[in-house]
Amino acid sequence: MLSPSAFLLAFGYIALGIATLVLFAAPLWYAWHVTINDGRTELLREDTQRLTAVYQRQGVQSLAAFINARVGMQIAGERVLLLTNADKHPIAGNVQTWPATLPDKAGSYTISMPLGGHATQVVVVRTIFPNGYNLVVGRDISRFEPLEIRFWLGLAGAVGILSIIGALGGIILRRALTSRIQGIGQTVSAIMQGDLGHRLVTRATGDELDTLSITINHMLDQIEQLVHGIRNVSNAIAHDLRTPLAELRSRLEELALTKPSPQETFIEIDGAVADVDRVIRIFNALLRLAEIDAGIRRSGFVQVDITGIVAEAVDFYLPATDLKGISLFFSKTEHIMVTGDPVLLTQAIGNLIDNALKYVNQNGSIKIEAIKSNGTVRVIVADNGPGILDTEKSKVTERFFRGSAAIDTAGIGLGLTLVEAVAKLHGGQLELTDNHSGLRAMMVI
Repeated sequence: MLSPSAFLLAFGYIALGIATLVLFAAPLWYAWHVTINDGRTELLREDTQRLTAVYQRQGVQSLAAFINARVGMQIAGERVLLLTNADKHPIAGNVQTWPATLPDKAGSYTISMPLGGHATQVVVVRTIFPNGYNLVVGRDISRFEPLEIRFWLGLAGAVGILSIIGALGGIILRRALTSRIQGIGQTVSAIMQGDLGHRLVTRATGDELDTLSITINHMLDQIEQLVHGIRNVSNAIAHDLRTPLAELRSRLEELALTKPSPQETFIEIDGAVADVDRVIRIFNALLRLAEIDAGIRRSGFVQVDITGIVAEAVDFYLPATDLKGISLFFSKTEHIMVTGDPVLLTQAIGNLIDNALKYVNQNGSIKIEAIKSNGTVRVIVADNGPGILDTEKSKVTERFFRGSAAIDTAGIGLGLTLVEAVAKLHGGQLELTDNHSGLRAMMVI
């Protein structure tokens, strides 16, 4: 049985098809009737004119003989011919009595008269001659009824076939829609049960349902990313914020119990402030990542000079590199304009430089480039530090992950995570490769 939606759709197509057939058949039927009727009447008028010419040239007796000869030559029932006197008594022709339904005036009429023992619809032309003679010429119109019946049967057959095809199409459509809807329902059920990676099945047909499925899958990807982001933030708060908060509580508790000298108290207060600053940095980083994951920062996209941002970041870190004896190279090229968030791009580029600065040894070097090629912009920060192990390259962008080289350095493990998130927000990615020795970090925009 068809579902209501499939039934209505199938009924709509059937009604549209029937309306099309009617619109096609109605002008055809009208043209048929006009053409046949006008043509039939015109033939009868021509016959009447010929018979009238015989009467005018040779008189009534010659006309009667001519009509009787014509009656003997034609097929029975094909044509009605009748010549009467003024009293409407038949003189010649194939009709024995005057048609009772024929009007008294001359003209063209469609009447019913007995032919072959039964009433028949006939088109006649009546002419009145001088001295009251009447001439009736007609044709039986029932001879076209079989053709008309075939026309209506053909139209009814077309309607029937259209109805059957429409019903079958509705059933097939219902099954197809039901199958796809069941797939959507199964996906939704799986996601409700916690399987966030479940996606709608798409086909290679490229139809509207495929387009809808692809759009829904993109939405589910975003939802999964947001859920994982919330989960990561929760895990981070539970894991990484517990340590500085525990240290802060321990410091304050020890101060309350031991009541040390003012100098020692101020030292402990400085340590507590450092713990609070660390918590604030973690919160700020997590909030920025949450904004990036949600796509909120796209509303702030403007035209940005990426070369200028890199130059400003280099100027900011020059004093730090001078103190550590590190060479910082940046070849400023022409202005490279991109569409993006200037604040996030500045922070991402700063994170790349800061990350290199942490791990490069004294008298090391850092080289920075900004390149535009094939519609993409690449910001490259290469150093000659210890680099990252191949086994850790896929993990260093995870939140709070710190590699083996970062054990003795300060940080919270969100620097490269933020860089990768900013790159993805701008339609790019973060690529980490060896610099032999060192690390080559490339942010693609």
